[in-house]
Amino acid sequence: MVTMKDVARAAGVSVYTVSAALSGAAPVSAELRERVNAAVQRLGYEGNSVARGLRQGTSSLIGLIVSDVTNPFFTEVVDCIQTLARQSGYSVLLGISGHDVAREAELLRLMRSHQAAGTILGPAGGKTDYDAGELAAGRMKVVAIDNAFPALAVDCISLDNRNAAALAVTHLLELGHTAIGMVAGLPRQHVARERLAGYRDTLRKHGHPVREELIASGNFRLEDGYAACRTLMQGKGAPTALFVANNLMLIGVMRALGDMGLRVPQDVSVCSIDDFPWATAFQPALTVVQQPIAAMSEAAFTTLVRRLGGDAGEATRQLFAPELIVRKSTAQRTR
Repeated sequence: MVTMKDVARAAGVSVYTVSAALSGAAPVSAELRERVNAAVQRLGYEGNSVARGLRQGTSSLIGLIVSDVTNPFFTEVVDCIQTLARQSGYSVLLGISGHDVAREAELLRLMRSHQAAGTILGPAGGKTDYDAGELAAGRMKVVAIDNAFPALAVDCISLDNRNAAALAVTHLLELGHTAIGMVAGLPRQHVARERLAGYRDTLRKHGHPVREELIASGNFRLEDGYAACRTLMQGKGAPTALFVANNLMLIGVMRALGDMGLRVPQDVSVCSIDDFPWATAFQPALTVVQQPIAAMSEAAFTTLVRRLGGDAGEATRQLFAPELIVRKSTAQRTR
């Protein structure tokens, strides 16, 4: 059986160089990589999928890294990408970062070590968490979805998050609410900052002050959304309406309101970003700003496939329009 040591001996390089050339985990010169590839093909090295991909000149494996698979948004993204990949002859290696940038970096190295041709990434961090061009470096192509921003220097697929927040807050203002609380996301994430900016901008645009005591961070997590809601509703001058920055926190908010004996929408109106299958099962059915998740997922996948096909153009940004879906959790202000 041919081993990596045999490949190293035949190529006249170290085992470390062979590993780096095959995995993409460390920089290797073009000349050394060619020697390693030639040795792999000549010896028929079958150590893993790396060698098979090198001999064929392609890899049928793509990576997918998301922050939280319990979040209905990411659950649908995973389902859409898996379906598209299967239809196109690709297999998907899934990683869950848990909103942890260090874990995300480990997962990206894992994707490279398994010779993934490319990875669709839901970034966990913010602008200061990535070196300039870091994600674009190396042979593995990367496309960012959701918490995506131009500083990543890769193709970005995202919602128009400021407009999404504006749709929600404008809807609540039109119902007569002026004391509008916000359960915000992870402060370091671009997507959370954009939604918070949209909330602030819309209040000011309509001549209302931004009351900082009506903003609480729910960190895009159910339990934190629950705690943030209780903080807002127990504070002085409690809001008559709540804007929640994602659906996982919305579940926590609805649970908190129920535990506090507050009725929706009679006591407090609630509007969130993200539709999900359970939104109409709640009583009352939930008013949301919907993301076109299937279209965003398809855009991420087709962009990655285009890059794998040789497109070396400048990184692109696709911004998708949100849609307000009015149901029963928002109503005219009564107090």
